[in-house]
Amino acid sequence: MNQEKLLLIPGPTPVHPRILNSLSQPTVSHVSPILVDELKEALSNLKSIVFCQKGEPFIVAGAGTLAMEMALLNTVAKGERVLILSQGFFGQRMEKIAKSFGLDCDVLQGEDRKAVEPALLEDRISRNAYTAVAATHVDTATGICAPIRDYAGIVKGRGPFFIIDGVCATGGIEEKMDDWGVDIVLTAAQKCFGVPPGLAVLVVSERAIAKRKSMASIPAFYSDLLNWLPIMKDPSKYFSTPCVNEIRAFTEGTRIMLEEGMESRFARHARTAQTIRTELLDFGFSFVPEAPYLADTLSVVRYPEGVEDGIFRKTFAENGVIVAGGLGHLAGKVFRMGHMGNLSLSQIDFALAALKKTLASIGFSGKFGPEKGGGE
Repeated sequence: MNQEKLLLIPGPTPVHPRILNSLSQPTVSHVSPILVDELKEALSNLKSIVFCQKGEPFIVAGAGTLAMEMALLNTVAKGERVLILSQGFFGQRMEKIAKSFGLDCDVLQGEDRKAVEPALLEDRISRNAYTAVAATHVDTATGICAPIRDYAGIVKGRGPFFIIDGVCATGGIEEKMDDWGVDIVLTAAQKCFGVPPGLAVLVVSERAIAKRKSMASIPAFYSDLLNWLPIMKDPSKYFSTPCVNEIRAFTEGTRIMLEEGMESRFARHARTAQTIRTELLDFGFSFVPEAPYLADTLSVVRYPEGVEDGIFRKTFAENGVIVAGGLGHLAGKVFRMGHMGNLSLSQIDFALAALKKTLASIGFSGKFGPEKGGGE
């Protein structure tokens, strides 16, 4: 049997034993009282996690890409326009989804190593009519964390729906739907929730639900919120067979989050990120985002001269820690290290010890490299 490795990729994240135990329970009927009660609890807990009282939560078999599709198709009709604030790879994915359904969209792309500046958003929406504004909170490819609260403040009261792609943020970085005037938070199970992949997750404001109800139809069936809404209100009803065991695991994941407390959880993610980055900086590594845009949920780490991507990640894995390679133009230049979900102090200590061992194994002393700071 292969030795178990610590999974520190940008998702899936390590799974807490309580969640694994819940996942391993015997499969029950999707309309059984057990599943009905657990899904109801998960839906209620989800609203607390994003600080929403009146919105409608949705938990659907799928992944973050499905949640993106659902958010766009249920708020933006053909002939209407969406503005996408892209911090990298997954903002570009949102654009591809919009275009694949013939939706008109404009894209504001953040400058290299920066998120889209709020002033650019304000200028754009003051000059153009948009039905929705969609923003990536943390881009999993670049590690850039956007000033999402600032965006929300600019959009609030101007008319457009505001959609947050929180796939790599929700549950690890603050997102307050009601206070900020957010219409949709979309996310997935396998990142900050610490649950195995398999669920697309959304919380949708009453205003956004009303918009969907005003639309005669949308170019989707499975992604139509109105097909799922009766089931979310009464899980004993049937539309499509849910992931029974995955939902039970997700429910346990939300319990763990609320037991910790959301503010405490956000603070822990920030501390963990700082601890890991301090160690990396000491060895001469640097980060793709500039310092103000570093995310608390993952780091996209540039190699110093003398460290080769494939050798580093292979040796790190041999020493017990799995990290991910770069995506797109960053492939071979960076590694991506997730530090979100239910990581324990002992897991962090293990990872840092493995990092030191790995660098020693490949002959890298860490005595050279860029000056300490957020950038290169």
